[in-house]
Amino acid sequence: MNIQTTPDKKLFVLDTNVLMHDPACIFRFQEHDVFIPMVVLEELDHGKKGLTEVARNIRQVSRFLDELIRGANQQTLNDGLPLTYFPHRLAQEMAESSGRLYFQTSTMNALLPEGMPGSTADNSILSIVLALTSRFPAVNVILVSKDINLRIKAAILELVAEDYHNDQTLDDVDLLYSGAVPLESDFWQEHGTTMESWQDRGRTFYRLQDPLVGEWYPNQYVYMQDDFNFEAIVRSCVGDIAVLELARDYRSKHNNVWGIGAKNREQNFALNVLLDPDIDFVTLLGTAGTGKTLLALAAGLVMTLEKKLYNEILMTRETMPIGEDIGFLPGSEEEKMAPWMGALMDNLELLGSRSGQNEWEQGATRNILMNRVKIRSLNFMRGRTFLNRYLIIDEAQNLTSKQMKTLITRAGPGTKIICTGNLGQIDTPYLTGTTSGLTYVVDRFKTWPHAAHITLRRGERSRLADFASETL
Repeated sequence: MNIQTTPDKKLFVLDTNVLMHDPACIFRFQEHDVFIPMVVLEELDHGKKGLTEVARNIRQVSRFLDELIRGANQQTLNDGLPLTYFPHRLAQEMAESSGRLYFQTSTMNALLPEGMPGSTADNSILSIVLALTSRFPAVNVILVSKDINLRIKAAILELVAEDYHNDQTLDDVDLLYSGAVPLESDFWQEHGTTMESWQDRGRTFYRLQDPLVGEWYPNQYVYMQDDFNFEAIVRSCVGDIAVLELARDYRSKHNNVWGIGAKNREQNFALNVLLDPDIDFVTLLGTAGTGKTLLALAAGLVMTLEKKLYNEILMTRETMPIGEDIGFLPGSEEEKMAPWMGALMDNLELLGSRSGQNEWEQGATRNILMNRVKIRSLNFMRGRTFLNRYLIIDEAQNLTSKQMKTLITRAGPGTKIICTGNLGQIDTPYLTGTTSGLTYVVDRFKTWPHAAHITLRRGERSRLADFASETL
């Protein structure tokens, strides 16, 4: 193997899980070189069968490698395959890669500490990294893996190991767009005389000019923490001019949503955007008990049953168990999904129990609601098109960016999508708060005028749940 060395060039050795996670990762290292050990190809071959997302990713990796290696001879493989050009639409959308791809074409062994525990595949990769480091001392060899334990073992052997960072939307999840911004206490003193105001169809609008507008986004929530109780939605912001719309107050009983009223500022904004037919995509972040699912369902019932804007409510989620799996489940698609939809049933029971109704009336109401609320599995979403549907994706923090793209692109004319989740409860392996598909869509949709996001801060489930969330 002939590795071409330059002062700042690096050689990245890829672990199997990186290729499983992102099939196009070999094109994402810019001018640096990529090395794939033979044991990685063996592990890819073992995992290519099946209908899971991982199996699909592995098959895509194999297709990429096949197109790259087609027509190459042994000498070309030894010199590395150029990644400068790749005849595939996905590669053309990426930043240009000028590095080379190397395969393990010969036996490469280096002595590991005797009796080193761990899987054989991981130890083989570590042995190859050690061999590359000793054979090419002028090359900066770096192991890239999503496996934390493998990176720890590499550090023990004094090898450089890194996580795969290209799929990270942000460097820190605390930098994620919150959807709300407080106004300064002297806001009215500075803008009260120059701000334009008018009313249209019973709604109040304001137009202001300020350099601060350059940091705002469409459908962002602005508010004042004082006696003014001013809460507004940014409807447009061009340059340093913004148009604000006074938010409706859903806290009072006479202005509730399917019997549910907002209990705090963030919930009030969530109901404003959930009930806005001009907003097609809404993301709700928050810890347990902040009301994400309840607010989305209540708004969906109003928009579907009262305003007739949507034909039905669809609800889905990633089926990741907290404990041990309960095995195969009998029945139809909805019956199989029922154990995962406890949150839906709990909230429907609350929404169907209106005051003044007897037990028979409440049962009839719940039956009517269930006829308009359908449960769907993520496994059967590919290839579908949803027309005039109100789609709720619950526990969206467990989805990858690719899965999220697959779901959102199912939306047809007249469909609204709501994603709810908690970045502190990610159960999917190799996903973190910065790589979750929910973080990805929040960041990518924040500039779109038909999308809105809000982070719910306060839990409203019960005083016991609030205390447990804060202290445990």
